[in-house]
Amino acid sequence: MTEWFMMASWSPYIVGAGIGVLIWTTFLLSDRPLGCSTAYAKTAGMVESAISRKKSEVMPYYQKFTPTADWQWMIIVGVLIGAFLSAYLSGTFTLLIVPPVFAAAFGTDPVIRSVVALLGGILMGIGARWAGGCTSGHGISGTLQLSLASWVAAICFFAGGILVAGLIYGFTFI
Repeated sequence: MTEWFMMASWSPYIVGAGIGVLIWTTFLLSDRPLGCSTAYAKTAGMVESAISRKKSEVMPYYQKFTPTADWQWMIIVGVLIGAFLSAYLSGTFTLLIVPPVFAAAFGTDPVIRSVVALLGGILMGIGARWAGGCTSGHGISGTLQLSLASWVAAICFFAGGILVAGLIYGFTFI
C-alpha cells in the first residue's frame, strides 16, 4: 500500500485532486487563499528587521504584510521538507550544482548557473509582487474563485513559459 508513496512520479490527476482538497481546506480553516509569494516578501522583511528594525517598521509594505512566520510562511518550510522527503523516499535525491537540461543548453559553469538562477529569482519575485500573487496564488486559488485577474495571470504564466522555453531550448515541439 505504501509503494505509491515512494514512486518517483505520481499521477497528475491524483496530485491535482489533492491540491484541490488542500485549497478547499485552506479556505475553510483560514478564509484566505493559498499562495506563497507573500511569504518570500515576509522573509525579506524579517531579514530587514534584523538589520534595521526601525526602518522596516515604518515601511508601508511591511505594515500591511507584517514580517512574521505565519501559516503561509510555514508552507514554504513544508514544501522544502516535502520535496526532500519525496526525493529521498523515491530514491531520486541527488545534489546538483548544474541540472542536466541547463548544462545541455548553456554549459556546466556553476557561476553562470548561479547568476541565471539569481536573476530569474529576482524577476519572478518582482513579477509576483507586480501581479499581486504567484502562480499558486493566481493559478490555483484565484482561478478557483473565478477571478478574472487570476485567469489572465494564469494564461500569461503559461504563454510566457512556453515562449521562454521555446526561445531557450528551441521550438522543437511545434
